[in-house]
This record gives sequence, C-alpha cells and structure tokens, in this order.
Amino acid sequence: MAGSRRRLDHPPPRDAEAGGIARSAEAAGAWRLCDAAANRAAEALRVLEDVVRFVLDDGHLTAVAKTLRHDLAAILAGPALAPRIALRDAPGDVGAGCVAAGALGRRDASDLVAANAARAAQALRSLEEVSRVVAPAEAAGFEGLRYRLYALEKAAAGTARAAGRLRGVNLCVLVDGGASAAEFERLVEGLFEAGVRMIQVRDKGLGVPRLVDRARRAVAAARRRAPAEAVVIVNDRADVAAAVGASGVHVGAEDLPVISARRVVGAEAVVGRTAHAVEEARTAVLDGADYLGVGPCFPSPTKTFTAFAPGDFLAAVAAEIALPTFAIGGITLERLDDVLGRGIGRVAVASAITAAHDPAAAAAAFIARLAARQPAEP
Repeated sequence: MAGSRRRLDHPPPRDAEAGGIARSAEAAGAWRLCDAAANRAAEALRVLEDVVRFVLDDGHLTAVAKTLRHDLAAILAGPALAPRIALRDAPGDVGAGCVAAGALGRRDASDLVAANAARAAQALRSLEEVSRVVAPAEAAGFEGLRYRLYALEKAAAGTARAAGRLRGVNLCVLVDGGASAAEFERLVEGLFEAGVRMIQVRDKGLGVPRLVDRARRAVAAARRRAPAEAVVIVNDRADVAAAVGASGVHVGAEDLPVISARRVVGAEAVVGRTAHAVEEARTAVLDGADYLGVGPCFPSPTKTFTAFAPGDFLAAVAAEIALPTFAIGGITLERLDDVLGRGIGRVAVASAITAAHDPAAAAAAFIARLAARQPAEP
C-alpha cells in the first residue's frame, strides 16, 4: 500500500521523447501565432498608409505610416524571427474562415482608420507577447511600434474628423470685444447674416469677465443659426471656451499645448493651433489639433510681427498636411490671391473685415472670392 501511495503521489516521469514532441508542437504553434500576427499587423498598417495617402491626401501622415510599416518589416525580416515562415501552415489554421458577428462597418475614412488601427494594435500586442516566448529580444521593438501606432491613429482620426467638421468653412473672422456689448452683438450677427460660418473671439486686452460676456453672446448668436452652421472659437482661453460652451479654442506657441487644451474643452471641441514652421505644423497634427493657423503672412494693423512667413512655408504646409489650414496675419482682399496661389484655401481675417465701413459686405466679398478661386469640396 505504501508503495502504491508513493506511485500515486509521484507519478513516473513522462517519456523524454514524447515530452520533446510535445514541446516541439507547442513551439511550432507559437511560431504560427507569430506569423499570423505579423501578417495581420503588416496588412493593417498598409491599409492605414493607403488611407492617409489616397483618402486623406496627407503627405505628413503618409510618411509617418510608411516609416512605421518599414520598421515593422525590418524587425520581421531579422534572423530571430525567420522560423515563423518555415512553420507557416495556412491550410491548417482552424480559425480560417471564421467571421465575427457585428464586425465594424466601413462607411468613410474614419471607419477605415478605426478598423485597421485596431487590427494593427491587436496584432502588435500578440507579436509582443509571443515574441517573449520565441524571440525575447524583439518584444521591446513590437511594444514601441504599438505606441507609435496609437499616435498615428489619433492624428489620422483627428484629420478625418476635422475635414468633415470644417467642410466648407473657408473664412474665419477674428473679432475683438468692441466698444460695447451691443456693438459686438451687431457685428457678430451681421457677419453670420453675411454667410460667415466661423468667428474667433480674440481680444488680449479684455478682462476675463468681459471676455466671458462677449464669448457667451457670440455663442448665443451662433445657436440662433441653423444647427452646426456657425463655429465660435475663443482665442487663448480654453477655460473661457469651456465655460460658455463655445465650439472650441485656438492656442499658440505660448498658450496651453493642444493636448492640455483638449482636456479642458473636451473631446468633441475644436482645437486650433498656430504654426510658424513646418515642424510646428507636423507636431500640431500629431498632438490632435483640428485646424492650423499659419503665418503671419503680411503686416497687420491689429498685431505687431517681427517676422513673416515665407511663401514656401505656406506652400509646404499646403502640400504636406491635409488638416484644415487658415492663412493668418494681414490678409486683405487685395492680398487674397497671393495666399491662395500658395495652395492655402482658407484665411483668417481681422481688420480687413471688422474695421471696414460695412463689415458684412466686406465678409461677403471675401466669401465670394474664396468660392470663385477653389473647387467645391466633396
């Protein structure tokens, strides 16, 4: 009995050869998992690259996506992961042909970005986990790619969203607080009546209580328009924009960063960012800005500039970045063609409209010229 008890408590060791076969089969399965995840990641990243290249028409994000895809390919091509191809067994994949119920539909660019970013992220996580078993030195590389993918997804999704939200908005009028609340209201109402669909309340000399009052009045005027027809942005002050329910905030290099401003105004708000160099514009895209203000283009009676944006900067941003972009700084009707000739199709205008004898008529003239100089948006 004692001997029997010992045999039950201490079963005999598995046959060495059988154990070796079991371990070999398990390793083969891990390599097959690695191979399938690698293929899914590469395919999804290719789709993301194609979407930002051909649908969003964004050269900057295309370069980001291409670099990410190439860096994945470099890791996968290394000798440490070579066994995955030798052990590939597509006919023996028990999951082939399985289709998930309720799969995400594909209706527009946002859907394509969301679906393929999710697929790539899941595949990269699988690669990170299984590589810890079959090729531990590669795990950190897959983790780094996954976090870079998250940044690309944010920028691509934001660009797709912004393009839709600001579709047809080619003119932003910058308004100060005016001599009185009544004067301010008349100006804003007149601009909206003339067809202006975006205004920015910008008055750096106005105290916070009066700025809140003016911004609140602008928002009320906008809400009297057709739904989603009028956008009201507050310059600099994300707290004021959030307090009055404005559409969003515009920030510059010395203001809250885009990411911090977004936390104040919320995920659905519009966040604009001023850019004075191409690298600033690229960073703003990756940070999640909804539109750019690029310049200053010309001398302005409302603001003193020490330097002006060269024409090749405007052309570079127009050629590389699909995010809605407004040229700013001293824009007049006479200078408009010069700006449009650089490839920038939107402008932010202050005194050329607000200081005109008839601001509404001046705004209507800008709107007509902008419409005549560019093709209709889809």
